[in-house]
Amino acid sequence: MELTKFYSLPKLPYGYKDLEPQISEEQLTIHHEKHHQAYVTGANAILEKLDKARKEGAELDMKATLKELSFNIGGHLLHSLFWPNLAPAGKGGGRPGGTLADGIEEEFGSFERFKKEFTQAAASVEGSGWAALTVCKQTKRPIIMQIEKHNVNLYPTFEILMDLDVWEHAYYLDYKNARPKFVEAFWNIVNWDEVSKRLEEVLK
Repeated sequence: MELTKFYSLPKLPYGYKDLEPQISEEQLTIHHEKHHQAYVTGANAILEKLDKARKEGAELDMKATLKELSFNIGGHLLHSLFWPNLAPAGKGGGRPGGTLADGIEEEFGSFERFKKEFTQAAASVEGSGWAALTVCKQTKRPIIMQIEKHNVNLYPTFEILMDLDVWEHAYYLDYKNARPKFVEAFWNIVNWDEVSKRLEEVLK
């Protein structure tokens, strides 16, 4: 089986207008086509540089190279998870059901408590980053992860069930510097079906 050696920008599972009014067409278009594409382009450029250096026997600053690669791959993969865990207005939001709801209830005591903790995690990311709902494969516990940039404070091997981009590029056109308003709007377009599907895959 031939492996894909480079990354590509995934298509959105909805149209650029479909997340309005929570996320405008202009905001979503720029976020996807410009910002996400930049991480894909950046990661591929570094992979090409590594390929060339190895072929030619050239030396590289591995510390700087791998740090930059981690940043770009992290940006690409987190965005690739982010788009499908959003749903058009009227098809998302509300509360999860099934195993996901049970796990949240057991871990946090209530959905309201989970929502409060996740909201606080997203709103308080220092600088740019993400909030994510993850699950630990060893304990099966759902745990919130606060990520700085795209690659700092990650829990190794934890599966991400849902993530929220709180870089300013995700919301500035619509919400200016009011990150908390963007986080609150996010709850109206969460695709709980996708989040539940990811949990089921982990628990298999």
